[in-house]
Amino acid sequence: MDVGIVGKPNVGKSTFFCAATMAPAEIANYPFTTVKPNVGVGYVHGKCPHEEFGVKCNPNNAPCDSGTRLIPVELIDVAGLVPDAWQGKGLGNKFLDDLRQASALIHIVDASGSTLADGIPCDIGAHDPLEDVRFLEREIDYWFYSILQKDWKRASRQCSQEGKNIDKMLHERFTGLAISEGQISHATRIAGLEGQPHNWTDEQVLRLCGEIRRAGKPMIIAANKCDQAPEKNLAALKAIEGTIVIPTSAEYELALRKASKAGLLDYLPGAAKFAVKDPSKLNDAQRKALDKISLFMEKFGGTGIQKCLETAIFGLLNLIPVYPVEDENKLTNKDGLVLPDVHLMPQGSNARELAYRVHTELGDNFIRAIDARTKRVVGHDYVLKKDDVITIIARR
Repeated sequence: MDVGIVGKPNVGKSTFFCAATMAPAEIANYPFTTVKPNVGVGYVHGKCPHEEFGVKCNPNNAPCDSGTRLIPVELIDVAGLVPDAWQGKGLGNKFLDDLRQASALIHIVDASGSTLADGIPCDIGAHDPLEDVRFLEREIDYWFYSILQKDWKRASRQCSQEGKNIDKMLHERFTGLAISEGQISHATRIAGLEGQPHNWTDEQVLRLCGEIRRAGKPMIIAANKCDQAPEKNLAALKAIEGTIVIPTSAEYELALRKASKAGLLDYLPGAAKFAVKDPSKLNDAQRKALDKISLFMEKFGGTGIQKCLETAIFGLLNLIPVYPVEDENKLTNKDGLVLPDVHLMPQGSNARELAYRVHTELGDNFIRAIDARTKRVVGHDYVLKKDDVITIIARR
């Protein structure tokens, strides 16, 4: 379940990536700083069950910070996209290839309007950020369109002649793009296309591609540089119908995380405020900078970076945290670690699917599962709930 960090050059993608992961990435005020994709791990927050059960956890894959479970998700910061990237302009082909495995996208938009379409800096307010939203969606739509157009007439006519399901045919053509057949089916229903596929017009196919993008690569907008953005810009972005827009300042978040790592602040990513540990250790410039950040966080409820991650994982992708254990009484794995692992599962997943997520053999040999809270035995079709603690019983 990778999350792609996307946008045109020079809007703060790499700063967002660094702030979310604390992984190194080159940051500079010029286009195409990112050539190869940066890959790192960010964390979304869950409530650790250890307090409810009255035990002390021993996290393995997801640290616990005072009852908050930090659940890892992989982030991909890809090269900046420019208009006509789908035709290879700029680093377009590279950008689109890097997006193949992303399940959801966070579109970093310069809400201040201080970068042109190609990423060149300009005066604040000189560029309309709405254009950036439209162009990126259009580029992905045309990327999908270019995939479908390869031998489309022959394949679609064959599909009609053989009575093959159009959703299956479309899914086959999007192999390798992390788009499920269910998402394809949803897109074709929403597109409302009628008649035989080989008779669809180019405009109809392009409309279908837009729906496939919405279903298969759901996107939120991080309205970055909101500390400098004219109010009208943010209002215009928030007015986009059917789109989640989150005011952010990646630069402020990165500063807070670095200060926290240096021991100057108490700050949990996603919090609406921070605490200075020892004011005497700060110089005047640092105090003024932190005052500005504090005002921003008070206005927007935080820097927005963590909210973007949480919204992508729990909102767009509808994932829920589930805790598999081997002993439902002690809540341990085979090594005796208490509540060691947490997995993010699509809402509606069942117990057997959790077993497969843990290990293929566990899924193949599944017998039953046990709900550690109720001690109730459940079958393979038991629908998982948020924060479930589950023991899988399998044939040995």
